Amino acid sequence: MRWKNRPPGANWGDFGPDDQLGRVNLIGREQILKGAAEVRDGRSFCLSLPLNLPGGNLLNARRHPPRLEPTYREGKPVVNFPMARIDRDSIDIVSDDQVLICLQYSTQWDSLAHVGARFDADGDGVEETVYYNGFRADEHIKGPVHYGQGDEESGCGCDGPNLSFAEALGIENMAVHGMQGRGVLVDLARHFGDERKLIGFDELQEVMQVDGVTVERGDFLVLRTGFAEAVVRMDGKPDPDVLHHTCSVLNGRDARLLEWISDSGIAAICADNYAVEAYPAAEMHGKKSILPLHHHCLFKLGIPLGELWYLHDLAEWLHQHGRHRFMLTAPPLRLPGAVGSPVTPIATV
Repeated sequence: MRWKNRPPGANWGDFGPDDQLGRVNLIGREQILKGAAEVRDGRSFCLSLPLNLPGGNLLNARRHPPRLEPTYREGKPVVNFPMARIDRDSIDIVSDDQVLICLQYSTQWDSLAHVGARFDADGDGVEETVYYNGFRADEHIKGPVHYGQGDEESGCGCDGPNLSFAEALGIENMAVHGMQGRGVLVDLARHFGDERKLIGFDELQEVMQVDGVTVERGDFLVLRTGFAEAVVRMDGKPDPDVLHHTCSVLNGRDARLLEWISDSGIAAICADNYAVEAYPAAEMHGKKSILPLHHHCLFKLGIPLGELWYLHDLAEWLHQHGRHRFMLTAPPLRLPGAVGSPVTPIATV
């Protein structure tokens, strides 16, 4: 075992000592059939933003929009490349490109390797840096720098050309599993508009009760706040001062909300905003997570988080037809070792 202690309220080990899927395990054949049963109209909705949105890097200085460029053949860019240069009788023209992309820039999945914590998993009174199910920083999730207690040491030997690599909990686990099942939409934007509002247990339950929304074990919980729609309206020139003060956002400090997430059995949370939860979280004294919902979902329960999904068109259609459920197909890239991934979710009704 990689751990003797597990965090309070965690499910480490419940799906096996080496589990790397967490609550995604609950998306099985039954959930796929439940999702398929929601397909009645034969209509599909793309739930992804264009991957060059939000635009720029003002919302997150580390993350930049994708940059496309050609591949090269003997030093020549392969866009509108005449194959007659290879065979003078060829009539073919070839274009071939590549992309430099921040995997969590736009519509995305967070894998379980995205957020860990300092926690005494060994039960010896010393905190280790661990992730879901006790997988370890440097041993399993590797990067070019080892961050000790205030010290930095050179890298931990990643795989070949990679400067970082999640040997456990990487996004490819979700891709192989499929990430297809039943989605359930909670339309916060319809109730609260563009108002910046902290959504805790009481607010979420009130909206679900008024709208007649129920979620069951293994469902994808999908939250529309209107944030992605505000991003689209800004047309690639986001105003962070406006966006950081707009639309509903989950209150990760609400203990009753976190308890409901635990008890509900939901397999994933997908939202159209930047981090699902308010960041920074409401202030509290003492040792704490500054991303308490990420901590609860990714670190303790193995619930992946989807961010910056585009939900307007789906939400409008569901509202017009008195529905809240749909089939969701949302596999990430099968990119071994990645801690996040772009995704083009498709809702089918």
